[in-house]
Amino acid sequence: MNRYISAPLAALLFVIATLAAQNSTTARVPTFKPEPSWPAIPNNWVFGEVSSVAVDSQDHIWILQRPATVPEEQRAKAAPPVLEFDSSGRFIQSWGGAAKEYDWPEREHGIYVDPKNNVWIGGNNGYGTPLPPGDSDDMLLKFTRVGKLLLQVGHRNQSTGNADTKNLHQPADAFFYKDEVFVADGYGNHRVIVLNSETGAFKRMWGAFANVPTAETTPQQFGLVHSIKVSNDGMVYVADRSNQRVQVFSADGKYITQTMVGSRGQTAAGIAFSPDAQQQFLYVANLGDSQIVILNRKTLATAGTFGSAGGGPGQFQTLHHLAVDSKGNIYTAEIGRGRRAQKLVKQ
Repeated sequence: MNRYISAPLAALLFVIATLAAQNSTTARVPTFKPEPSWPAIPNNWVFGEVSSVAVDSQDHIWILQRPATVPEEQRAKAAPPVLEFDSSGRFIQSWGGAAKEYDWPEREHGIYVDPKNNVWIGGNNGYGTPLPPGDSDDMLLKFTRVGKLLLQVGHRNQSTGNADTKNLHQPADAFFYKDEVFVADGYGNHRVIVLNSETGAFKRMWGAFANVPTAETTPQQFGLVHSIKVSNDGMVYVADRSNQRVQVFSADGKYITQTMVGSRGQTAAGIAFSPDAQQQFLYVANLGDSQIVILNRKTLATAGTFGSAGGGPGQFQTLHHLAVDSKGNIYTAEIGRGRRAQKLVKQ
């Protein structure tokens, strides 16, 4: 038997081996199926606009909804603002609302549960709708999982704008990374602001393209900083809803790249990672097109889309935020006419 392989044959074998290695390391683009009976809402409660959803370390699902948006004739049955369910949809607990110890948001917006199971909540009252004069949600709240206040950063009606390091201005979302909390701030301001997660002390901030954040509405500034996530490898992903884009930064605020999302109005509303170690996929809630866009996280190339406009299972009406559990299932929050949370099961 000849011990030697010809050059053409060796080249062919190399190509075959390379393709095999690529196929073994490239994950299949996931598909999803709605679970129409999720969640089991107790006590004949009624949801208003469901503004946000989060997943904790136990794969419990946290829903933030707006009781004040429940229709007047159903208001007596309005659910509490914060509800916890297990992944099967079984109700665990609820809490939230006005209290003398803290400034509860007048218009609940974002919920996030950090790796220590602390619950972060922000609001966006003062933006876009007729509301009591001067009543702006300029704070971020941190609670234990049972609703005990741990920290309040900022206070209602206190923001002095994008240079303010003491107050937020209608913050949309938050995310914990290495003892810091990264805040999408958001509706009133046009910045990412990073705080010490224990004390709330200011660390740093930046605007779009790492510019100094200002109130300008040019493309060189963020339009509506609506969601923020930090990957395992320290990349900060920012959903700029009104500018139809996702921008990527290093954890210290260096601009890396961006991608445009969707085609109709305000698009990039929520972002979440796939749960694999490499976090290969970035899921983007495309509000304007009523879709979830699946991006390759590192290249930002579009790997797929799914969803359509409507009120049926797996359709969306004003898709707002989303979250992913450890099995890769997606949970969505819908405001406007949607007023619901959905579970989309990975197939």
